[in-house]
Amino acid sequence: MNQMVYIVDDDKSVRAALSNLLTAEDYEVIAFPSAKEFLSHSLGSDPCCLILDINMPDADGFTVVQTLNERGVTIPTIFLTGFGTIPVTVRAMKTGACEFLTKPVIPDQLIEVVSEALQQAVSNFTVSQEHYEMTTRYQSLTPRESEAMILAISGLLNKQIAAEMGISEITAKVHKRRVMEKMNVRSLSDLVRAAERLNIRNTRRS
Repeated sequence: MNQMVYIVDDDKSVRAALSNLLTAEDYEVIAFPSAKEFLSHSLGSDPCCLILDINMPDADGFTVVQTLNERGVTIPTIFLTGFGTIPVTVRAMKTGACEFLTKPVIPDQLIEVVSEALQQAVSNFTVSQEHYEMTTRYQSLTPRESEAMILAISGLLNKQIAAEMGISEITAKVHKRRVMEKMNVRSLSDLVRAAERLNIRNTRRS
C-alpha cells in the first residue's frame, strides 16, 4: 500500500527542503506551490497526509481544509507557519489538524509527525474500505432479503418474520440464511452490529 505525502507551500526553498527530507525517508512526495494547484490535483485512493502552509497568497491553509471538507475528503493535516500565534494555533487544532509546527521545522520532529499522520491515514483508510465493502454487501440484498434483515435485527423469530412478510416460515429461513451469507456474518449479533455501522437499524431500504 503506497503512502503519499502532499506538501503545499508557496516558498520554493521550503518545498525543496521538505521534499528532500521526506524522500530520503522513502516517502512518496508531491509538492505544490499554491493551494489552487493542490486543490486541482486528483488525489489518489491510497492513504496520504498533507503538510500545509497556513499563509499563502491565493488561499490560506484553513481555506484548503474547508474546501476538502466540503468535498468530503479527509486528510490528516500538518499545519506549518512562520508566524505562530496562540489564536492561529487554536484555530488550527479546531480544524482537526494532526499537528501545528512553526518554521524552520525540526527534521526529526517533522518525520515523527508525518509517521503519526500516515498511521492515522491508514487507519481511516481501513475503516473506510470496510464500510464500503459492507455497504456493497447490503446493496446486494433483494428487497425481500432487506426486509427480512430489518425484521431479524429487530429481534423477531423466524415464525414472526414469516407472519410479518406474509410468507412461510421455511421461506423466511431461506431469506434470513441468504442475508447472513451476503452480509458475510456468522451470527445474528454480528448482523446487528453490521446494521448499526450502516445506520439502518430502524430504517428500511427504499
